Amino acid sequence: MPSSDHNRRDFLSRVAATAAVAASTGAPEKARAQAGGGMSSENRVDKAYAYRVQRAEYFKNLPKAEHVTNGDEQRYPNRINSFSKTLLHDQFGHVSRDAYNSMIRAIESGKKADFEAIFRGGNVRLKNPTGAYNYQLGGADQSQFVIPPAPAFSSAEQAASITESYWQSLTRDVPFAEYEGNNTIARACAELSGLQAHGGPRVSGRVTPGAIFRGQTPGDLVGPYISQFLMGPFKMGHLMVDQKQLSATPGLDFMANYSDYLGIQLGEGKGPGNKYETTARYVRNGRDLATLVHFDWHFSPHYHALWTLLGYGADCYTESNPYTSARGQEPYINFGAPDSFDFVSRAGKPAFHAAWYQKWMVHRQARPEVFACRIHNHVSQVQIYPLHESVLTAGLEAVMSKQGNALLSQAYSEGSPAHSAYPSGHATVAGACVTMLKAFFRESFVLPSPVAASADGLELLPWKGAELTAGNELNKLAFNIAMGRNWAGIHWRYDAWEGLKLGEQVAMNILLDISAGYMDEWPGFQFTKFDGTKVAICAGCASVA
Repeated sequence: MPSSDHNRRDFLSRVAATAAVAASTGAPEKARAQAGGGMSSENRVDKAYAYRVQRAEYFKNLPKAEHVTNGDEQRYPNRINSFSKTLLHDQFGHVSRDAYNSMIRAIESGKKADFEAIFRGGNVRLKNPTGAYNYQLGGADQSQFVIPPAPAFSSAEQAASITESYWQSLTRDVPFAEYEGNNTIARACAELSGLQAHGGPRVSGRVTPGAIFRGQTPGDLVGPYISQFLMGPFKMGHLMVDQKQLSATPGLDFMANYSDYLGIQLGEGKGPGNKYETTARYVRNGRDLATLVHFDWHFSPHYHALWTLLGYGADCYTESNPYTSARGQEPYINFGAPDSFDFVSRAGKPAFHAAWYQKWMVHRQARPEVFACRIHNHVSQVQIYPLHESVLTAGLEAVMSKQGNALLSQAYSEGSPAHSAYPSGHATVAGACVTMLKAFFRESFVLPSPVAASADGLELLPWKGAELTAGNELNKLAFNIAMGRNWAGIHWRYDAWEGLKLGEQVAMNILLDISAGYMDEWPGFQFTKFDGTKVAICAGCASVA
């Protein structure tokens, strides 16, 4: 076989020979192509430039973003509600002030040397803080998106959030199909119903087995807990994909004792490691959902949903698609399958950057595992904190009865990732990708042959009930992905909900950018937001209607 150097020399000699022939004979005259739409190539370049400038000017002139935090970072010098994982901590789980200040110094400078100089407690590294600094060339800059402040440490909202987290840790292995008759689910419903600050959905004012741990999006209470897009088989080109997975071992939780918790918090390692079943199953309970979002990458669940939707054919395309009734051509790179893949993939990374900006540059909110440690210290009277009185609940009592302490057990050996809680990155990406899918496909499309996983997850059973539409099940998909991280114990409900809405903002700005790039005659993008609001982004619009 010829060497790579020989191949390179041969290639270069052929290039040189071709250039010599061109020089001796004269280059052929360029043929002038007829540009469509009445524009020469020069006019197209000018128009493309003007469009890019116009879009840049629009985003530059948006009202100045005002980022407001809950004030806890300034309120508590010992940073009891601020992200500090992998830094030096004392025996009570409080971060060293010098260590925390070294992290802030690095975040403010953005210099690699300052990140290398952070006072760390172990060898686990922070999760890419400089991902917050990148510039995006589509849509608004990540610094221009605003989300509400996270609940404060002593608030009723934070107390309700940790109560839900405790109940999720206790019910990870309860099949969704058996919620109606489960005593632990019944106790969780009763307690959460009594917490006015609980942000989850209710039925006639109460949290029910059919509503518990679900999302607030339109349609989230309709049908099985798990979205159809995470259950049924789908065709990926010529490949058939069955959505069974090898889930984490039932009953195997982590960081349920203080020494394990503190070691993980210091960044000394990632625990003993996760273990998995040998039998593949459909997602049947909270632990399975936590496993799914432990190993998905970026936009992969939404990519799978896209394949499913494309499998339904053109009837599933949005009503505004200009090719659904056209007789002369069919959709392809405009409003067809290649376009839809671009929609979903181009939304994911800007959504990550928007989440990372909020996580590192603005809020720096502590994870649930940290807040539960504060409760553990408080009830043990090792340290006293300004906790809201509603923290001391039946959920806490049930956790203490099970494991002898108030720590929040984790489904992942390593606990939470080494970046702050608010907002959830998974939720933000889900919000962006699902918004793109809702803009492309008809939300009212009724999904055929709905299914639900059996209690053991070994088979899919026909679902009998209300019709399940593409829009509702896409909303449910987004919240499933977001809430899967909560089932693991690593996120708060508000991380999920506000993350979805942040991702939605990102996607809508991208849609604003690309809408005028089409030369088709069409009305624009129309879809329903996660809060139920109808929006329209008309072709060439400057803003959302």
